[in-house]
Amino acid sequence: MLIVLAKAQVGAASMAAARHAIADMVAASNAEEGCIAYAFTEDVLHPGVLHIIEKWQDEAALAAHFATPHMAAFGAAIAGLDFKVIEAVKYHADNGAPVM
Repeated sequence: MLIVLAKAQVGAASMAAARHAIADMVAASNAEEGCIAYAFTEDVLHPGVLHIIEKWQDEAALAAHFATPHMAAFGAAIAGLDFKVIEAVKYHADNGAPVM
């Protein structure tokens, strides 16, 4: 399994438009074969900082994700916005276990 943790900075004037693009991206990504989970969250302590959390079955699923039409549409939607990915890292993981 792969876990992708990313962070983006979105300007206040761009947040409303970004939310629409993000909602479409999250729905389409979660419907992809090989996607275990895909979510964006806003940092409660740092307005405008978004955390992106993704879980993929394998490298092939992640590679297919980058080639999807909704990934291209998301890129086009945020291209004119004050939206900058500031970090993106993938981790190889096992299936995990409950913490408690």
